[in-house]
Amino acid sequence: AQRLVESGGGSVLVGGSLRLSCVASDAISNYKCMAWIRQVPGKERQGVAAIDLRGGMAVDNSVLGRFTVSRDKNKDTLYLEMSNLKPDDTATYYCAAGAGPGAGCRLDPQYYSVWGQGTQVTVSS
Repeated sequence: AQRLVESGGGSVLVGGSLRLSCVASDAISNYKCMAWIRQVPGKERQGVAAIDLRGGMAVDNSVLGRFTVSRDKNKDTLYLEMSNLKPDDTATYYCAAGAGPGAGCRLDPQYYSVWGQGTQVTVSS
């Protein structure tokens, strides 16, 4: 079965940077889309960024210009480069994979069927 394992979370100051990684147990090309989804306790899950097999991306406006999603097919790894971090970015970040209908990739968490365990990102001032 597909397994996703995230890493790279940690505590940083406002304006800092982190790089999250997600390693898939099987080929990421098995899925139409892979995404990063974050959640704060008591709040709804929020889609952050998604990428399809062709490299097409969807990015939430809250992180536009600050976060970059990418993938390495040779390593079966998904990345999230995070810069200019803000306190509102504090959350548990989950790697997710899916193959829902329609063109492109959606940021709707309901689109994704395979999830990692998450990695915590904390941004403080």
